Amino acid sequence: MPGYANFAEIDARDNSVWINNEDRIEHWSTKGKLGELVMGKPCGAISLIGGDLWAADCKDGTLNRIDTATIKITAKIKTGLASPGEFNVTVGAGSLWVPSDTKGLISRVDPETLKVIARITVDPDSWYLVFGYGSLWAASGPHSSLQRIDPATNKVVHKIKVGSEPGFLAAGEGGIWVQEQGDGTVARVDPATGEVNGRIKIGAKLKWGEVTAGGGKIWLRTTEDQMFVVIDPDTLAIKARIGPQIGSGALRYVDAGLWTTEHDIQTMTWWPHPEKIGN
Repeated sequence: MPGYANFAEIDARDNSVWINNEDRIEHWSTKGKLGELVMGKPCGAISLIGGDLWAADCKDGTLNRIDTATIKITAKIKTGLASPGEFNVTVGAGSLWVPSDTKGLISRVDPETLKVIARITVDPDSWYLVFGYGSLWAASGPHSSLQRIDPATNKVVHKIKVGSEPGFLAAGEGGIWVQEQGDGTVARVDPATGEVNGRIKIGAKLKWGEVTAGGGKIWLRTTEDQMFVVIDPDTLAIKARIGPQIGSGALRYVDAGLWTTEHDIQTMTWWPHPEKIGN
């Protein structure tokens, strides 16, 4: 994988994967590259809705809709972006949610009208988002906060203190999962109460990497000690530590398998049959 293959999104229709890589979006399968789209500076984690891929461009502060059939940009929305790269675009309640200003602003975008329909004030540096259990959740690393946003009112309705430098979030398997980068831990948040109800120590730190949920497990891409960790969401036991320590990258799950990126060594890996991993 020449370049700097970073954030990934699996296309469950054929288990192929879309990634951002320096100045382009690339489409890959296990057979090789299927196509690419040159952009200014694709950045942050990307999202797929049907046949449309949504990717941010840090060069012009836009959210871009890409037709996956033609691999061409079909719309650009000027949302502003809150971070030069470490953030994500997420989907929920019929909308796209984009961290748009480092001072603390999230834009809600209607994917049909291509309009920003709400701007939500949050803690500064709230870059990490996930939608789950009927709410949008946003983490601010410098403020060590996790905020719950009600899509009916577009307001923060609950906020808690979490561990040091919270990063990427995941929703599923009974919880909201917070990658506490500075503490080397993963926290489980009860989606009903919004409070932490469990925590597991992974290592000295979890800087960068990514977390996702699926298949009855929590999957944590790490930068220290191993490539990724498999966690039991009920007992919070570490079920497996997989692969060597090879630096940062992304991880995405579908029932058929996992895609991981390893940009520090310019590779990407497909892990089939995830039900067997960590059992």
